[in-house]
Amino acid sequence: MILETIRYGIIGCGMMGQEHLRNLALIEGAEVTAIFEPDAGMRARAAELAPKAAFMPSVEALLALADLDALLIASPNYLHVPQILQIAATRPLPLLVEKPVFTDAADFGVLGALDYPAPIWVAMEYRYMPPVAALIEQAQTVTGGIKVLTIREHRFPFLEKVGDWNRFNAKTGGTLVEKCCHFFDLMRVILQDNPVRIMASGGQDVNHRDETYDGQPSDIWDNAYVIVDFARGARAMLELCMFAEGARYQEEITAIGPEARIECLVPGPGRFWPAHLGQAPVPQLIVSPRSPKGPRLIEVPVDPTLLEAGDHNGSTFYQHDRFAKVVRGRGRVEVGLQDGLWAVQMGLAAQQSARTGQAVTLDGAGRITAPV
Repeated sequence: MILETIRYGIIGCGMMGQEHLRNLALIEGAEVTAIFEPDAGMRARAAELAPKAAFMPSVEALLALADLDALLIASPNYLHVPQILQIAATRPLPLLVEKPVFTDAADFGVLGALDYPAPIWVAMEYRYMPPVAALIEQAQTVTGGIKVLTIREHRFPFLEKVGDWNRFNAKTGGTLVEKCCHFFDLMRVILQDNPVRIMASGGQDVNHRDETYDGQPSDIWDNAYVIVDFARGARAMLELCMFAEGARYQEEITAIGPEARIECLVPGPGRFWPAHLGQAPVPQLIVSPRSPKGPRLIEVPVDPTLLEAGDHNGSTFYQHDRFAKVVRGRGRVEVGLQDGLWAVQMGLAAQQSARTGQAVTLDGAGRITAPV
């Protein structure tokens, strides 16, 4: 029997959870049945987006409901592991969990050994931005085999979150986990390979330097460079700056091989684009062959309805569309738990390298092997 209506239980409805609600409203046959959100302000906003949903007092109460077909975790980062384990022990339904899937290095082995009988999909929205998806599809062929990959994100500072949890490394995993696991995931997907060595430099130089919460100063970083060596010889670099919101494009991804260069340019959230400048930029894909020379620029517009539904260039919708197919037994998990583990391990390795000034190596299973 094919499941036509998917009844979702949502854990966490802050800023990202509300984006999920807006996009689920666009998915045919998706129905938000129950929500657990402990913050009163976030509950009120979520109620406007999902007026038919029941609000539950706890995760336990939500999992006890009979009419659920799938679960979504969009809670603060440091809650993901205990909530995943609770679901696994209580009611392992198909699960979409926001990135990063964990924040503490000790939990790498815990999740790696998890026996979960239903599909787990780790939310890596950047894969599904239309211009990024086009680059992923074409990059290896167009370039003749990628040798060098660069990802640059110039963007706004971290936004305010409930309880200010995103101001601290202990609750986020650090900027190179919280913010950048998306990009480390993209490196693996674009290069179709795993990392073996990571070197990084980063710090807190502009943002949040004068912010203190409950007597604790914010320690979250706002810029970094990360260099990654991959097993088959390709190199990748991430350049992150979170005090550069004046940029025309937020993400610029460039892959280069012996035959050509391909890049995509992705604007930031439309709600942050200054109205006096007119329409926000349209995403672009640019292919630049070495011979004959002649860059080809292709605009990759995003459906305005999807742009209105979130801050990720329509990707949250496309991700949900694919996850819904998995729940209905018509698709496969494209971003599994192992992908989520690799992305966080790369971020943790980068954080460690930046702190110690030493390169960090990883083995074929994603374990950090040196320095200890």
